[in-house]
Amino acid sequence: MRTGGLRRHNVPVLIEDAPPGWRHLMREALRRDRKTRWPGPRVLLIETLGVLLLTVAAIARGTHASLGEQSVVSSPLAPPPAFDPSAPFCPSQFDVPSMPVPLEARDYLLLVLTTLPLAARRRYPLAVYWVVLVAAVSAQAYTGFATSVGLVVAAWSAIRYSPNLPSALGSFLLGALVAASGQGATPGLPVDPTRPAVWINLGALVVGAVHYYRRAVRENARRLAELEREQAEATARALEEERARIAAELHDVVTHNVGMMVIQAGAGRRVLDSSPEQTREALLAVEAAGRAAMAELRHVMGLLAASASGEAAAGGEPELEPQPGLDQLEHLVARVRAAGLPVELALALPAEPLPAGADLTAYRVVQEALTNVMKHAVGASATVSVAPDGDFLEIEVVNTAGTPGPQAATGGGRGLLGMRERLALYGGELDARRRIGGGYLVKARLRWRAG
Repeated sequence: MRTGGLRRHNVPVLIEDAPPGWRHLMREALRRDRKTRWPGPRVLLIETLGVLLLTVAAIARGTHASLGEQSVVSSPLAPPPAFDPSAPFCPSQFDVPSMPVPLEARDYLLLVLTTLPLAARRRYPLAVYWVVLVAAVSAQAYTGFATSVGLVVAAWSAIRYSPNLPSALGSFLLGALVAASGQGATPGLPVDPTRPAVWINLGALVVGAVHYYRRAVRENARRLAELEREQAEATARALEEERARIAAELHDVVTHNVGMMVIQAGAGRRVLDSSPEQTREALLAVEAAGRAAMAELRHVMGLLAASASGEAAAGGEPELEPQPGLDQLEHLVARVRAAGLPVELALALPAEPLPAGADLTAYRVVQEALTNVMKHAVGASATVSVAPDGDFLEIEVVNTAGTPGPQAATGGGRGLLGMRERLALYGGELDARRRIGGGYLVKARLRWRAG
C-alpha cells in the first residue's frame, strides 16, 4: 500500500500498488548478471579476437553475396514477382535470376550486430541474444556460417549466464517463431520452418530446458544439504546445552556433598585421639553426605540413561527419584549445620505448588551459596531466607566474615555462572557481592508463576 496524491477532506487516500508493467518486466528479464565475473586478461583477449574474426567473416560473406548471389527479389530496384493463386505452390515461382546488388550502410550494420555484441555476452546475455537474433533474421538474405555461429554463441550465453533462465527459454521459443516467419527479412518470402535460426532456437530451447532441470536438481540438493547441516548444528547445540545442564547438576551435587565430606573428615582427624565421640559423629556425617551424594548422582545418571517410558535403559526397574526442592531445604540446612556451619533458616513458600524447574533452581541456588560459605568463610555463620513476592521468589543467603578454607583455591567461578544460567531460564537475576561490614551476600530472584 502507498499513499496517493488524492486527498478528500485533508485525509490521504490509500492506493494499492499497481502490478509491475511491461517495462519493469522487460528490465528484469534483460538485466545484467551481477554474479558473473569477467574472465582473465588472456581469456578476454582470446574471446575479443574471436568476436572480431566472426565479425570480419560475416561482413565478408555478406559482401560476397551482394556481388553475385543476391536475389533480384531483395533489390528495391525490382518489384517482387506476381504470385498466381490458381497455380499450385512451387518454390520455383520465386526462382529468379540473380544480379549484383551492393550492400548499404544499414546492411553492414546488421552484419556487425550479428557477431560484435557477443563481447558483452557475459554481463548482458539475454539482451545480446535478442540483438544478435533480430540482426540475423533481418539480414538473413546475405548471411552465412559466421552469423549462425554468432547466434549459437549468443543462445548458449543466454543459457549459461542469464540470471532468469525461464525468460531465456521463453525467448528461444519466441525467437524460433520470429525466425520461421522471416520478419524483417526479404519481403515476399513465405514462412519457412527450416531456416538455420529456427533450428538453432529449438536446439537452444531443448538444451536450456535440460540445463534448467539439472540446475533445479543441484539447487534442491544444495538446499537439502543446507537443511541437514542446520539440523546437525541444531543437534550439536542441543547436545552442548544438555552437557552444560548435566555439568551444572554434577557440579552442584559433587561440590556440595564432597565439600561437606572433606570438612567433616578434617574435623574428625583433629579430634581422633582426644575425642572419639566427636570423631564418630564426624564419620557419621561423612557417611550421610556420601550417601546423599550417591543418591543424587544416581538420579542424574538415571536421567541420562532413562528411556522415553521412564524406565532404566538396561531393562531393570526405574531408580529415578524426584528432584530435590525447597521441601528438602531443612534437610540441607541440617547437613550443613552438622558440618560445623551455623545456619538460620527462614522459609516461607507460596500457597500454590512451585513448578518443578523453579523449585529445583531455588534449591540449587541455596545449596551453592552454602557450599561457597563452607569453602571461603570457615568459622562464619549464615542466614537463609526464602519468601514469595507476587509472581517472584526472593532468595537471600548472607554470611558473616570468615577465613578461606583449603578448598577455596579449587573453585573456578563455575558455581556462580551456573546459578546465573539457571535463574535466567526463569526470568530471574542474581546479585552476588561482598558486604561492606564483611562477609558475602547472595540474592536471587526468579519468576515461579507466569505473569
